[in-house]
Amino acid sequence: MTIPNYEDIRKVHQQLVDMRVEYWFNHDLLSFQWWILILVLILPWFIWWRFVDKKRIDQILLFGTLLILLVSLLDDLGVEMHLWSYPYQLVPLLPKLVPIDYGMLVVAHMYLYQKYTRWKSFIVANIVMAAVFTFIFEPITVWLDIYKMEDWRYIYSFPIYILKAVLIKWLVDMIIIKKKMLDN
Repeated sequence: MTIPNYEDIRKVHQQLVDMRVEYWFNHDLLSFQWWILILVLILPWFIWWRFVDKKRIDQILLFGTLLILLVSLLDDLGVEMHLWSYPYQLVPLLPKLVPIDYGMLVVAHMYLYQKYTRWKSFIVANIVMAAVFTFIFEPITVWLDIYKMEDWRYIYSFPIYILKAVLIKWLVDMIIIKKKMLDN
């Protein structure tokens, strides 16, 4: 067995890119699942804009942006480790589930962050949301063939939904505290 060099890897990667684009054009584009992905990306942001506390928008967007970064990292790791995959994509060449990661999921978390400012209520609300996403939304996306669990179980997602929200809230709270200290 020969050890592949960088050029070998690059050629195989280009073949994979070509295959993904062809698959997307012939399988994903304008499918029922593709339209659902459009909906779960765009609709939550329209709803969010209607109800966001405009006085705290910078803080809420900081929470959402940091959450998107963390969710993207976790999603990329899960796909690369073959824990899960996504048979349908909104756009080719993005292995993560962008519409849910950047749409419905982050908007739901930002809503809870806005509404529940005290730690106890924030954690309780995130436990409820984690249960809904884990045991209702994830099975629906599996049933719709949008999400494929390879070496993953629903229950694994439950603590992750909670922990990532808690971590990001803690981080944003620390940033706000530091900023207030610097302003004084």
